[in-house]
Amino acid sequence: MHFHYKDIVPWGRSFGEYLGMFDLSEDDLARDIVGVGDGPASFNARMYQRGTPIISVDPIYQYSEVELRQRIQETYDDIIAQARQNQDKFVWTKISSVDELAKVRMQAMDEFCRDFESGKQQGRYIDASLPNLPFPDGHFDLVLSAHLLFFYSANRDLAFHLDGIRELLRIGTEVRIFPIVDVNSNPSPFLSPVIDALKKDGITCSVERVPYHFQKTGNEMLRLKLC
Repeated sequence: MHFHYKDIVPWGRSFGEYLGMFDLSEDDLARDIVGVGDGPASFNARMYQRGTPIISVDPIYQYSEVELRQRIQETYDDIIAQARQNQDKFVWTKISSVDELAKVRMQAMDEFCRDFESGKQQGRYIDASLPNLPFPDGHFDLVLSAHLLFFYSANRDLAFHLDGIRELLRIGTEVRIFPIVDVNSNPSPFLSPVIDALKKDGITCSVERVPYHFQKTGNEMLRLKLC
């Protein structure tokens, strides 16, 4: 079986998953961070609770909490059904079953939803999307992007990846992208051409293993730094 999504779906990861996906240290968490394409993840809410607010960017933030909860519920059954059909694509260690996966993700998304309206008023959740972000050049120390670039290779072409990643590099001095495989755990066809193009731009590119390992082939991130 294969995963098939007509477009990007709202499916948020937990704070702990973010730490592992991007290999984030306490020093990293103290940096000026923006998450691009965060969707209904709980990372922003938990960072706010820690007293180190960050900014999250996603076009779904145009909606209300009620609308977001409805959209999550509408897509939940399809996502979980596809996960059951594709269990061979995952490493069932820290998350032991599809039922536990559903519980972990729904808890993360509920935490996001409870934080969303106040966070939006505070400017922590911003309605915007790649490749045009409303920030000045070099505004952030660290830019994180999870489960968007490379992950949706079937939905977004090479031009989108290059334009999007160059925009991430415009607003931050370091960019981390996870994962670098697609939704079906296949190597993204765009990874090598993206790296080749960015190296010509003078960007330092490195593929690095991370502590997070849920997709069988998805335990690496792409780290990009301005020279």
